[in-house]
Amino acid sequence: MIVNKFGGASVKNAAAIRRLAAILRNQDNDTVIVVSAMGKTTNKLEKIVALKTEGDDSFNEALISLMNEHTETLKELFPSGTNPVYDVVIGVFSGLSKTLVEYNGDDYDFLYDQVVSAGEILSTRIVSAYLSSEGIRNRWIDIRRHLITDSSYREAKVEKDITEKNLNDAFNFSQSKIFVTQGFIGSDKDGNTTTLGREGSDYTAALIANILDAEKVILWKDVDGIYNADPKLFDDAIILKEISYHEAIELSFYGAKVIHPKTVKPVQNKNIPLFVRNFNDTDSEGSVIRKIENFKSSFPVFIIKNAQTLLSVTPKDYSFVVEKHLSEIFTILNKQKIKVNLMQNSAVSFSVCCDKISHRKLNILLSGLKENFKILYNDNLELITIRHYTEESIKKLTAGRRILMEQRSRNTVQFVAE
Repeated sequence: MIVNKFGGASVKNAAAIRRLAAILRNQDNDTVIVVSAMGKTTNKLEKIVALKTEGDDSFNEALISLMNEHTETLKELFPSGTNPVYDVVIGVFSGLSKTLVEYNGDDYDFLYDQVVSAGEILSTRIVSAYLSSEGIRNRWIDIRRHLITDSSYREAKVEKDITEKNLNDAFNFSQSKIFVTQGFIGSDKDGNTTTLGREGSDYTAALIANILDAEKVILWKDVDGIYNADPKLFDDAIILKEISYHEAIELSFYGAKVIHPKTVKPVQNKNIPLFVRNFNDTDSEGSVIRKIENFKSSFPVFIIKNAQTLLSVTPKDYSFVVEKHLSEIFTILNKQKIKVNLMQNSAVSFSVCCDKISHRKLNILLSGLKENFKILYNDNLELITIRHYTEESIKKLTAGRRILMEQRSRNTVQFVAE
């Protein structure tokens, strides 16, 4: 049994869904197909949630526009207009509209999960219906009934024991050779939809592979594999044909976009190889993440994260930064779910680099710290990470830049730069 995971670009339109079907025709394995939301659907649903919480009634127009995009795809795949999936898709959007109109609470994260999760429900319904219309028998599974999490909305943690039992019961290959299900989403014990964190579909695929003892996982993306740098930024980027689990964890931790940070551990625990292949070029071998003892890269790996914020916190009484101060700072960061990408402290200051902070969260953060701390912050920065660095590679990426923070270890160097 294998797990095929198709990202948003792999199901972005009717042509892409037809290619997905062609890939499956060439496979003879029992398979679970994990599908992300179509194209930029997640971004658009996020915008709809933002409009709702800001009191902007135009969220309804945005929702109708997104529904029209999905129905246009349906018209291309099912031109007769009689396939039952039309009613299913309309029903999902009707439910979304009802949820948005009736919600009058102030829990942004809860509303986010109830709305944004619909992207995966829509895409899997359409993919499953198209496969069936092409004679590829499959069973659609609502993963929310089986993948149980806690109630940490937008960053839910999987309840492993109950989920393991549920998934083994749900994916019974004596009943179907192919199952189609969602990535990114689950539900808590109260039945409320939860999400596993942005780009969490890869993690879902790895988790299913772990529980079902898959032979391998294939992540189908719109790139040829894992590169040593973003090919959109570096003309000389090189494909990494194979890397170790440990190296993949390091790269994902530092922000490499191809692999979700939580994806590697479930497959590593069962020694399941994880392939990254190009959806548009199935002849390309891609990259594989597997067990490799004493892995060493023969060239540097570059990771650049944009839209970074640098916060520097100094006690107003200029006392040393000690554990008490750090505890206070991290309590507020954790409460606002602000992830720290890099941290550094001196005698009287503590600095953190994190993804861009929304105005709402920044105001809460400043309000919580201003009594005891002086705070400086810079926006729109870049976090540059070089794995297996050389002095030449450092010069290549830092020349002409103003460096605000630098940190080195034996294998990795990082810079926060303007």
